[in-house]
Amino acid sequence: MAGNSSAIVTGLTAAALLAVGVLGYQASANARVAPHAARTDTARAALQADRGKDSPTAPPKGSGQGLRIVYALSADLVWLVENDGKVRRTFVVSPSTVDPEPGTYRVTSRSKAVTGSDGIPVEHVVRFASNDGTAIGFSAAIDGSAPELDPKVPTGGIRETRADGEAMWKFASIGRKVVVVR
Repeated sequence: MAGNSSAIVTGLTAAALLAVGVLGYQASANARVAPHAARTDTARAALQADRGKDSPTAPPKGSGQGLRIVYALSADLVWLVENDGKVRRTFVVSPSTVDPEPGTYRVTSRSKAVTGSDGIPVEHVVRFASNDGTAIGFSAAIDGSAPELDPKVPTGGIRETRADGEAMWKFASIGRKVVVVR
């Protein structure tokens, strides 16, 4: 009987270790998505709280001067900033699975309408960077959807609402400065 008990305990221990291992693997595979979702929810709440004020939220310190687009990775917020520093528009975006590195870029290409790397038709595509071969830019899904991120699939589409995408399209001509901050 003692031999059977130790076989049962060994079997249960092995099963428990396997379950912990599988759960750990699943958590690590999805870890890339969770921070984006949390930071986007925080950004939306902060922006909604600021909507009642006279002007949109000021861009982050250290984001430069003059006419520019500012993208804050930590908050998934974008600012369209005029030459005089006045903010034309501030909005929340849904991030891609591949972030641009912090730094200063220029808008390199634009497409009125294409199919996104996730298979969703998008419009007002404004590309400005690449990271490990993945083109990165802003776009708006024609159906208004936010991307369903699969951390295993490298995508560079930073999604905006259609209204924000139209504002970006009008503002972001080829060569326009894009500043990415943490």
